Amino acid sequence: MVAQHGMKTGSSGPPIRYDAVEQCLRTVGDDALRLGASLHMPRIGCGLAGGKWERIEPIIIDTLSERDIPVTVYDFD
Repeated sequence: MVAQHGMKTGSSGPPIRYDAVEQCLRTVGDDALRLGASLHMPRIGCGLAGGKWERIEPIIIDTLSERDIPVTVYDFD
């Protein structure tokens, strides 16, 4: 998945592109459904990409969980 442009917050905001996250997760979800797979991930988009989990989590729910795709999100400290 490529959903960010750069790695630092600049004058134009964080490099995360939420629309790209959504598009990528829909595509991954299509493949997961076809393969009968589950998805496991960290809190994507919230590290160097500068995204907010409050915006990423609903995208995961809409594109994966609501399609009955099992998702596990790992929280690393």
